[in-house]
Amino acid sequence: MGNMLCNIWNIVSATSCVTIVSLSLVSPVAAADLAVDRTLASQCAQCHGTDGNSVGDIDGLAGESFNELYRELLEMKRDDDQDLMHLQAKGYTNDQLARIAEYFSSLPKGDDD
Repeated sequence: MGNMLCNIWNIVSATSCVTIVSLSLVSPVAAADLAVDRTLASQCAQCHGTDGNSVGDIDGLAGESFNELYRELLEMKRDDDQDLMHLQAKGYTNDQLARIAEYFSSLPKGDDD
């Protein structure tokens, strides 16, 4: 019985170590991705707020649907309009636009929205 408990303890200890190591390897990557996403979205922050919750008449983007944000960004990229948002969208790849949409959709919606 003692050997069985030792074996169980060894398995649990090894599993815990593997889990901790795995989590520590994922965190820096996720943090780096968030930093890249935030940097990509920084152009939008000038009007839509640094946290995606704008002040005034401009729509907030925080907490909006990823699909809706991404669809709108792709439409702006394709359209021939020459306003600021359309011109900015044209400067990003589709993957970058998806990352921007994901970033804003992940932010908490403000109280005023």
